[in-house]
Amino acid sequence: MVLTGILLVIVTFIAIIKGYETRLVLFVSGIIMCFIGGNTIAGSDAFIKEFTNAGLVPTICTVLGFSYVMDYTGCSKHMVTVITNVLSKLKFILIFGSVLVTFFVNIALPSAAGCAAAVGTLLIPALISAGVNPKMAAAAVFLGTWGSVMSPGLMFNPQIAQMAGTDVMTVIGSFSVQVLSAAVIAAIILTITAIVKKENTGFVSTEKQASLSTDTFKINYLHAILPVIPLVMLITGSKQIGLTPYVSVPTAMLIGTAIGFIVVRPNLKEATKRFFRGTGDGMCDIVGIIAAAACFTAGMKTIGLTDSLIDVMKNSQHIAQFASAFGPFIIGVISGTGNAAALAFNGAVTPHAADFGYNIISLGSMAQIGAGLGRTMSPVAGSAILIAKIANVNPLELSKRTALPTIIATLVVMFTLL
Repeated sequence: MVLTGILLVIVTFIAIIKGYETRLVLFVSGIIMCFIGGNTIAGSDAFIKEFTNAGLVPTICTVLGFSYVMDYTGCSKHMVTVITNVLSKLKFILIFGSVLVTFFVNIALPSAAGCAAAVGTLLIPALISAGVNPKMAAAAVFLGTWGSVMSPGLMFNPQIAQMAGTDVMTVIGSFSVQVLSAAVIAAIILTITAIVKKENTGFVSTEKQASLSTDTFKINYLHAILPVIPLVMLITGSKQIGLTPYVSVPTAMLIGTAIGFIVVRPNLKEATKRFFRGTGDGMCDIVGIIAAAACFTAGMKTIGLTDSLIDVMKNSQHIAQFASAFGPFIIGVISGTGNAAALAFNGAVTPHAADFGYNIISLGSMAQIGAGLGRTMSPVAGSAILIAKIANVNPLELSKRTALPTIIATLVVMFTLL
């Protein structure tokens, strides 16, 4: 049965890489493994359980709802425009700064594609007009789109927090120094690459590329700070800082949404619809894949694959270390999303982290960070395709430039976190 399970897992990830619907593939694979293992109901029970998971569903849905409201009200655009205008005046750190700006925006706007659209349409033209080669300009923005690993709304962080019996901000705080250090190192490596390739200056933009300029956009600075208000509330109210009263992620998102309604005064009917459309998409796109992955990991457990995998990792701590980092990383590179691999790893292996010398938070966080970095090297990632289109370049050119920074960043986090 273990050999059959291994074959099914391989077929599952091949199907995901080939572009088949991830949720369907994970669910069907999980049910088949449960059937072979003699407990078909285990997969469906795990699937259903995630849709009523009090630790995951409210967090993910309210973050998406808030993000949709910020997009509808234009607050996201105001925020990114302010950052872009400041950065364009600091030409000596343009590429380095662009990576980190995108990284931090991606924390507030945890969707990689959404962040790519918000930042890319403003920052890429600014970089090109400053003389940066379009390929490098696009790569700089793309390299920052793994900042979501530090977002309280990213699906993995609430999942890991629940497994560890703690709050989301404690999970994020446990790896924030390592991730921020890796982000800085990755940005430095890309900057050096740009200098070596002579892509950091001297490019003359064409009329088409310059046409994306947003110089005429009128900034409202009050609106610009609204997208980060919930994040500030969560950070200052966290156990590590404690400057303000503690609030949960859903509460922070609801407060941020209410402040947005009061300050911006949009069409309340339409803005409310956008909020609940975001919560619905959160349930569909994120909770749905978590539920399907839970079915898949239940199948791995039932067929005996999980126990065999854990036994192998018990014999070598280094196997667990590299599997957690580069398993999801490689799937992310090939498929453009490492979510399925990271969810499967966290569901099957992470709860047993202590058996091979790690804690749940560290091992689970490494898996999702590896997945995020792998996606940031993938030419088929949705954010890569979108950014490449904005810069009018081939997505593969982005991957060529982000490959070394993402690999080094993964190693940095792996050796400092685990």
